[in-house]
Amino acid sequence: MKRYFKSILTIFLAFCLAYFFPVKAAYADNIRMPVWAGKFYPAKQSELKQMIESLTQKAKQTTVKIPSNKELKAIILPHAGYVYSGFTAAHASNVLSEKQFNKVILLGPDHRVGFRKCAISNVKGYQTPLGFIRLHEDTKILLKKSNLFQYIQKFDEVEHSLEVILPFLQYYLKEFELVPIVIGRPYEINAITDAIKPLLDSDTLLVVSSDLSHFLPYSEAVTRDKETIDIILNFKPEELKKRENCACGKIPILILMEIAHNNGWQPVLLNYSNSGDTAGDRSKVVGYSAIAYFKDTSLSQKQGEILVKLARKAIMEKLGKKMASVKSDWLSDSLQDNCYNASRGTFVTLKISGRLRGCIGSLTSNESIRAGITRNALNAAFRDPRFPPLTVDEFEHVDIEISILTKPQPLEYTDHSDLLSKLQVNVDGVIIRKGRAGATFLPQVWKQLPQPEKFLSRLCAKAGLSADSWKNTKLEVLTYQVQYFGLTQK
Repeated sequence: MKRYFKSILTIFLAFCLAYFFPVKAAYADNIRMPVWAGKFYPAKQSELKQMIESLTQKAKQTTVKIPSNKELKAIILPHAGYVYSGFTAAHASNVLSEKQFNKVILLGPDHRVGFRKCAISNVKGYQTPLGFIRLHEDTKILLKKSNLFQYIQKFDEVEHSLEVILPFLQYYLKEFELVPIVIGRPYEINAITDAIKPLLDSDTLLVVSSDLSHFLPYSEAVTRDKETIDIILNFKPEELKKRENCACGKIPILILMEIAHNNGWQPVLLNYSNSGDTAGDRSKVVGYSAIAYFKDTSLSQKQGEILVKLARKAIMEKLGKKMASVKSDWLSDSLQDNCYNASRGTFVTLKISGRLRGCIGSLTSNESIRAGITRNALNAAFRDPRFPPLTVDEFEHVDIEISILTKPQPLEYTDHSDLLSKLQVNVDGVIIRKGRAGATFLPQVWKQLPQPEKFLSRLCAKAGLSADSWKNTKLEVLTYQVQYFGLTQK
């Protein structure tokens, strides 16, 4: 009996203290200061960094299969005290990296105030022990939608569902601007979804803050939570709406599910745990999940071939040659597909009789795939410093290959042996950087250099570093994947 009351008291203090002793936020220069620092997570910056780093290292030991040729669009993370939910939240480290997104739209549930519709801060930004986060201008855009979004000071003073998520995002993304939204009891989820959708772009991450079931015995909680996760992963919003004690952020999750379904985002479970797995007793637990949503960025073979023809057309026109009007009209019509408007890194490679004749590209880009292919085709043909400008006679024999890149992601490694083990031969494009020196090899280069040791040595040499720098120097290493398409000149 004593053990039972001890477990109840522990969970009560960790999760419900604020209901009886609410803490009001302090404001300085119209900045929302942290309310739950020192309660849900450490208030000292050094201690907070150390805790997140420790949780991250533990989370990195979990095998998480991240799909290739897919772009992260959204993530669900828990918001309890870090000793309880921090391990699961730290699995965000498997999909987030520095400066990956410029803007975060953060949706959390109302736990304490009880209001309808949505509440948004009208402050300049949020302060946490890890620094200041400026509010994005989209916040003002939403506040103008007075029928859906409004400023409610009381929610800012006591709500924890947004604040607890922020240090993790700061630790992994470093710099971003925030659109903070607390969801009350909206009468129309679709209306909120429609208001948020126009704010989403390739530089925006949508984050939902939610725990799962509350205060069930361990085995019952595991069963219920896994059923809830299955509903989320399999896009069953109607089942989630009817479900009781499944997620405190059920409405924000439903909004995410609607947006994901409309945009073809696919969910991937990164981790599940509950307080009984981490720091709490198993008699009554709270469940947590981290679920990432990805958009498939791969192109079809036909779409890739259209881009190759676009590259060829750009070079032809620069040389004063014209494509037949019928083919030109067909190409223009084909390029209206929205997939060509995505912002992606692109490369264009020219070869004659199998020998390189030009290769220029961009690893990341704010321009569309269509614009990138056009620009890099011209650069590869006429501005590659290793070759003279392409001639009309050579053009008749040129084979063109285009590469569409995923966003480069940092590759963490401990030493050169660990680096070798983590590189995916024939899959990864690799970027290395050291100070101002840097270079990349596309995945196609593995065909000429199939041994990772030689691959890295040649890459270091290309960057102007000693060939063995990868062995005895700590380099910044990033990897990316590529879809490439080519048409051989007959």
